Amino acid sequence: MSTLTHQLRASYAFMERNANLVKRYWSWEIVWLTYSIANALSVSFIGLGMEQISGNPEVDGRELALYLIIGTLVWHFLSVIFYWITDVIGIERWEGTIEYTLMAPIHRVTHMAGQTLFAVIYSLLFTSVILFVAVLLFEIDLSRANLAGGAIMLLAGSLSFIGISITASTLPLLFPERGSQMTHVIIAIMLLISGVYYPIDVLPQVLQKLSVLSPATYVLVGVRSALLEGTATRNLWPYIWPVLLMGVIAIPAGLKIFGWAERYAKRTGKLHRNG
Repeated sequence: MSTLTHQLRASYAFMERNANLVKRYWSWEIVWLTYSIANALSVSFIGLGMEQISGNPEVDGRELALYLIIGTLVWHFLSVIFYWITDVIGIERWEGTIEYTLMAPIHRVTHMAGQTLFAVIYSLLFTSVILFVAVLLFEIDLSRANLAGGAIMLLAGSLSFIGISITASTLPLLFPERGSQMTHVIIAIMLLISGVYYPIDVLPQVLQKLSVLSPATYVLVGVRSALLEGTATRNLWPYIWPVLLMGVIAIPAGLKIFGWAERYAKRTGKLHRNG
């Protein structure tokens, strides 16, 4: 029990460290939040604009705006989790604590648990603020939406994204100079194939086949179904079980791969500070 308590306290310590980083750079957090709100609203206004651009009175601009708002919010939630986890090594290097953290007598699961829990909470808070602004500006009626089902879909999808993010976080560990940039390639490909701003059907056949590998594909369809159509939670299971399965596979695999990368980095002397 004492060992478990020690590990839980260590996980909380990483969460507290990240919270202190957010407080230290609070001005940048405001900048990032403002940019995220502006970006979400700008993309959503495309839906209203299409009603005028098309010249077709049958085009429902508000429906298109809702489609884009949901896609933007879901992607923001998942991508923020991805960036917080993949940047775990970058944060340690920048703070000059990478040697101490990776040499500390704690399990890597403990380290990653604190990082991922903070990422999920941080992303939920940020996304909630953007949703609040969007609801006010677009006068969105959520009375018939299945909010609980949408939240369950998001949390289920976050598990698979956590696994992918842990694996991707090995890149900054193995490639100190360019690893962080390489993680952007992964998230960009997922953005392309997941149907964030358009249905998967419009993609070329090759990309449509790749889209089934992205957990964001299922999360987006499930959340849109829950919020736009009010689909009951039990009927979202066809979208929930694939992302749960991906998470069950991806998280242990990611931890295993990170362990290999960590041992290699220690052996080859790649644990040093940048910046």
